[in-house]
Amino acid sequence: MNHNLMKSAVYIYTNLTLESVPDASEWGDGPVEWYQDRGDRTQWQQLLADAPHLAITHVWLRHLADLGTSLVEVQGRLAQLEAQGMTWAVWPHQADGAIGDRQSEPHNTPAAEHDKAALDLSLQQLQQIHQLQQEQRSRRIQEGHAQNRIQALPPPGKAPYGYRRGSDRYLIDRTTAPIIKDFFEHFLLYGSLRGSVRHLQQTYNKTISVSTGKRWLTSPVYRGDLQYHTGDVLRDTHAALMTRQEAAQIDRLLRRNRRLAPRSASAPRSLAGLAVCQTCQSPMTVSRVTAPRRSQDYLYLRPTQCPLKPKCAAIAYDAILQATIERICQDLPRAVGSSETALNQSRPMPDLDAIKQSITQTIGQKQQIIDQLPTLVEQGILDNATADLRTYTLRSEIARLETQLAELPPVNLRAIAQVASLPQFWLDLSESERRFYFREFIRQIQLVRSETGWAIALDFIF
Repeated sequence: MNHNLMKSAVYIYTNLTLESVPDASEWGDGPVEWYQDRGDRTQWQQLLADAPHLAITHVWLRHLADLGTSLVEVQGRLAQLEAQGMTWAVWPHQADGAIGDRQSEPHNTPAAEHDKAALDLSLQQLQQIHQLQQEQRSRRIQEGHAQNRIQALPPPGKAPYGYRRGSDRYLIDRTTAPIIKDFFEHFLLYGSLRGSVRHLQQTYNKTISVSTGKRWLTSPVYRGDLQYHTGDVLRDTHAALMTRQEAAQIDRLLRRNRRLAPRSASAPRSLAGLAVCQTCQSPMTVSRVTAPRRSQDYLYLRPTQCPLKPKCAAIAYDAILQATIERICQDLPRAVGSSETALNQSRPMPDLDAIKQSITQTIGQKQQIIDQLPTLVEQGILDNATADLRTYTLRSEIARLETQLAELPPVNLRAIAQVASLPQFWLDLSESERRFYFREFIRQIQLVRSETGWAIALDFIF
């Protein structure tokens, strides 16, 4: 049977919680009437009503599951088509060509002339029924998960470490939550992912991989948020195990550590991963030397990949540390001033206060819309399903805006530089605290050798 001789119609059922409205251009050109339902079946009834006077003889479907959520519903609607003398077929999604150009036999053609054709048709129908049942089961599961997302319920599966599942949210597990909190506090104090992982092993006999530790640090769930497989994030859905300020600081530490080798990022010494020999361009590592029958250790910085002969000599760690502090106190204010001048000459500095105010205002506007939705439901303007979906969308948008707000840099860099330019500021810090601040300002410490000695040159991040 040639479909070019028939008036065709397309019927689509769209569940807005699972998918977006399909583009009509995907179906090509042809003598097609378009019917699409979004939640109810009003367009299906319209199709049945239009068929006699529009002479519709064939209906195209995306898949049989569009006709109902159960096999009984699908069979009933196929029977409605057959009762009005219409045939049907499933449109292959990735096929080339328009509907009007396709040559295809409908699935309920008249009886075949011989038994083999009838047997082939029966096998094909059985396969379609089996596929339909699988599609309907999968869709019911997806719809259930989609409704859970809209209601801000936790995704399926085991609760993350530190939580247990409640009836409608994650609840803090008082047995394991202190371990997670201690892990976060250790990372915030020392900025070392591997060190924090070792801390869990030594303190709680809790063994995790470095990748698991990083996943804990970046997971929205420990910040009181839910993230679904769609990528959407809903904020403040349950009690958090870290504050927003701690989360922002953790993100900054992770971004900063990405500039360093993994072992250097976790090394305890403040100069680790920063010092480079300018002569041989080799990174420098901290070496500890002990003398026989003496309790004192001696620390040196030596090149790890020096190609020269003789190799560049090691230098006492404390001497380079002292020289670095002196150099940063002299160069940091000038570097900050030069950076701001260069930025102002190339382009005006962005008004961070105005940006923050704009984002905050947008968040407030979206929150006002959320607050108005219950009233619209009471007035009958919106139904509950539409209001829930709109609330979910707005909360996802608010979460993205608040993430942008948290990622904005500090405003007063000059004031920070003034404090960091005091020698006593650095001398009062512990080695781990010095490591934290060195990596905030310094990209690289170059050791410049000469015939008379050596000097320090700093490469600042800004």
